[in-house]
Amino acid sequence: MRESSYKIPDGKLVKVKLQVSVGQIENIKILGDFFLHPEEAIQNIEEALIGAPEDENIIETRISNTLAEMEASFIGATARDIAKTIMIAWEANDL
Repeated sequence: MRESSYKIPDGKLVKVKLQVSVGQIENIKILGDFFLHPEEAIQNIEEALIGAPEDENIIETRISNTLAEMEASFIGATARDIAKTIMIAWEANDL
């Protein structure tokens, strides 16, 4: 399992646990001290990221689209912050 943490400047801490297979996200867990309303949207975001390639823009778009579909919003983080944390996990643990 690949892991990373990212402290958002003047913001919250985001943590990611990531499993990758054949260049795509196989499983992901997004954690941190940010807020998300409604809270259950995090599960939908994680599900939307399954199968995503190693591309920060695609990952950010999937997160943003899920937020829009659920009328959800982050407090203390953004879709870009989450995507960046995912890329840090992916790149730091690239085998």
